[in-house]
Amino acid sequence: MRPIEPKEVQAELDARLRRDVYLHLETTTGSYTALGPEKTQPVIAYVRNALVRYERGRITGEGPYRVGLKLSGGWVYAQGLTDFEVTERAELLLAGHDHEGNLRVALQLSVRPFRE
Repeated sequence: MRPIEPKEVQAELDARLRRDVYLHLETTTGSYTALGPEKTQPVIAYVRNALVRYERGRITGEGPYRVGLKLSGGWVYAQGLTDFEVTERAELLLAGHDHEGNLRVALQLSVRPFRE
């Protein structure tokens, strides 16, 4: 992955506009790291291979970034995104990492289901 280039990410979002795409959305407050001194449980949200079609997709912010997808009945968005890549399978992978490199948020889009 590399640091987000907003114009490149916007072009990738536009390329998937009004198409059925599979969504992976994940947030965490620490499931990939050891519990800190406060010993609180991490908070996690995870969606894998949900089929969506968005009518508008937009990246905003100065970094970390926010990506919003306008669906016919509502919105999906992820905030705190820092890095991206497009895979050989044309999957758009967006991630937000903390200062230690731990994953905090992921938003991924693909025209084919994500592999398990």
